[in-house]
Amino acid sequence: MKFRAKIVDTACLNHFTRVSSMIAKLAKTCTLRISPDKLNFVLSDKVANGGVSMWCELEQENFFSEFQMEGVSAENNEIYLELTSENLSRALKTAQNARTLKIKLTNKHFPCLTVSIELQLSVSSSSRVVTHDIPVKVIPRKLWKDLQEPTIPDADVSIYLPVLKTMKSVVEKMKNISNHLIIEANLNGELNLKIETELVCVTTHFKDLGNPPLASENASQDRNSEQMAEVHIDIRKLLQFLAGQQVNPTKATCNIVKDKIVHFDLLHEDVSLQYFIPALS
Repeated sequence: MKFRAKIVDTACLNHFTRVSSMIAKLAKTCTLRISPDKLNFVLSDKVANGGVSMWCELEQENFFSEFQMEGVSAENNEIYLELTSENLSRALKTAQNARTLKIKLTNKHFPCLTVSIELQLSVSSSSRVVTHDIPVKVIPRKLWKDLQEPTIPDADVSIYLPVLKTMKSVVEKMKNISNHLIIEANLNGELNLKIETELVCVTTHFKDLGNPPLASENASQDRNSEQMAEVHIDIRKLLQFLAGQQVNPTKATCNIVKDKIVHFDLLHEDVSLQYFIPALS
C-alpha cells in the first residue's frame, strides 16, 4: 500500500483546505477513500441508528499535480483510512500561501498521513518545511462494504435549496424553540421549514425555488404539484450540515423521501457532497 500526492497550485491548495474544513465541521471522524482517480471523504453512521451519512467526492486531477497510489491489491486498488477530520483541517490551515503541499502515507510506529508544507519566507527567497503527522487507522478489506457510495432512494420531491446562509439563520432561531423540525416541499418550487410544539407553531416559507427537471418529470406522473412531501428530522443534524457550508455551492438540491430521509446534494465547483439525514422514528 502506497500513497503520495502533491499540490503546487495556490487556488487548488486553498480549495482543498476549504473542503477539509467543511468535512471537519460535518464529521468528527471520517474515512478517507483513496482510489486512482478520486478521493472521497465518507461518513457512514448507521441510518438505522438514526445517524447521518455523507459522501464527498473530488477528482484528484483537479487538485494534485502529482498523485501516486497502490491499493491493497491489483484487483482492489483502493485504500481506506480512518482519521480525525479536525487533524487534517488544522494541518492544512497552516498551508496558506505555501509553495507546495505534499501528502504521503507513512509508518512512524503507527500509520500516518504525513503532510509536508513548504512555506515561503517573506524576507528572502528561502523556504522552510513544516510537517504534520496525522495518525490514521487502515480499514481492512472486509469492512469496505459499509463505506460504499450510498444508494440514492427515489425521492417523492426534489427541489433546489434557497441560499444556505439564509436557511441557516432561520434554523438557528427555530432550534431555540424545538429539537424537531419538519421539512416539506412540493413540485411547485415551494419549501417550508416548520416547528410545532404544544405552545407554538412556526413556519418559514420559501417560494419559486424551482425543481430539477428530470426529478420533477419522474415524480409528477402521479403526484399533484401542490402536494407536500414532508419528513421530521433532528434540527441539530440539519444545523450541523448547514454550519459546514462556508461557501454557497454552485448547485444545491434537496430530495425528500416522505417520512424516511432527506438527501442533500451539493456541488462546490468540482467537489460533490451528498448528505443524508434520516427521519425521526
